[in-house]
Amino acid sequence: MKKLDCFKAYDIRGRLLDELNADIAWAIGRAVSEYLKPGTVVVGGDIRLSTPELKTALSDGLRSGGTDVIDIGLCGTEEIYFATSHLKVDGGIMVTASHNPIDYNGMKLVREESKPISGDTGLREIQQIAEQIYFGDVHPEKELKGAYTQRSVLTAYIQHILGYINTDNLQPIKLVVNAGNGAAGHVVDAIEHQFKELNVPVEFIKIHHEPDGTFPHGIPNPLLHECRAATAEAVIKHKADMGIAWDGDFDRCFLFDENGQFIEGYYIVGLLGEAFLAHYPGAKILHDPRLTWNTIDQISAAGGTPVLCKTGHAFIKERMRQEDAIYGGEMSAHHYFRDFAYCDSGMIPWLLVAELMARKGLPLSELVANRIALFPSSGEINSKVENASEVIESILNTYQGDAVEIDYTDGISLDMGEWRFNLRTSNTEPVLRLNVESRGDSLLMEEKTTDLLAMIRR
Repeated sequence: MKKLDCFKAYDIRGRLLDELNADIAWAIGRAVSEYLKPGTVVVGGDIRLSTPELKTALSDGLRSGGTDVIDIGLCGTEEIYFATSHLKVDGGIMVTASHNPIDYNGMKLVREESKPISGDTGLREIQQIAEQIYFGDVHPEKELKGAYTQRSVLTAYIQHILGYINTDNLQPIKLVVNAGNGAAGHVVDAIEHQFKELNVPVEFIKIHHEPDGTFPHGIPNPLLHECRAATAEAVIKHKADMGIAWDGDFDRCFLFDENGQFIEGYYIVGLLGEAFLAHYPGAKILHDPRLTWNTIDQISAAGGTPVLCKTGHAFIKERMRQEDAIYGGEMSAHHYFRDFAYCDSGMIPWLLVAELMARKGLPLSELVANRIALFPSSGEINSKVENASEVIESILNTYQGDAVEIDYTDGISLDMGEWRFNLRTSNTEPVLRLNVESRGDSLLMEEKTTDLLAMIRR
């Protein structure tokens, strides 16, 4: 049977025209309507030039199956998560390709209560129905039976995310905000407006702020080194206290200290865990297996319970519900919040960090400096390989004899006593991802990283 290649493990993503186009979007909308049988679905989209056409086709597909559509317009993925739960509707679909190249687009899907729809929770079934429709095995009616309305949830969303902090705690602070070709601009503007109303002393220096789907400032992906310079330089130029940059659908935020230094997402997880534990003593905090020692140490010291969970938003959201965890964080800058329908947000983290800086009276560099010194890490290093499973097996054979502990939650994690590493395959591309950390010895960490990379790339 013919396949739609845009369906991935967690979401829908594909090259425009051949892998994803208006006809495929229509078929996906109709398939969601057939599979979920939802009364109402919320839709929204990012700034890509292809998004309006795809969103219209998706909406028409949903409506042809009798589903009502509420369109919240230009938004971030987390606004879809929020709207789905806030409006108590049956599902939500965000049209976005996040940080993918300009000639791509995609969709992220949730059901009621903003629960993720991924490979093992309905996405495969939706794919099969969409393929039958698109390739002409079935011919559903195109008449639009469901209603279409436009609605903004921005005010309610802003009130909700500002509820994670006490704005009275905020001290005068200057923030450089890089909206990544403008996707996050409208939310920054709304927060700024609210701060002015409340006389909160926050100054925003805005760069790359206006929505522009031609991506004049490159692909919005601050995980890439080449995408960090503009934010770092603006922090130094304006003598700002912190820099914040978002990806293309702003469900991830990346932080820079007052010196323009990029802060690895790993150290933000421990920081946010500690911030939550000040309000929720003894709470459970989820973290991924790639880098763990700092998070476990920081959470335990703050009286919380660290809980290890497989990497990936679907796994984390499900496990957070099971554990009733207050917060979950991945080193890739995805941060999840129990009271945000267990979903990830790129806005809540920087608000919490700004409040923490004010509460502790310390700059961001000092909040993380001792953590980085205690547990230096390599950050995630990707290597393209043809034979991933053979490489992993070879490395496991080399190191397992000296390992204190081996964990298979996600790839292989080997605790070697004074250092540890995690090696895993990517869900989306032919690469191996390596993370290495040590106990207070950055030279040892660098040496072991070099050794492992030599083996992987041989």
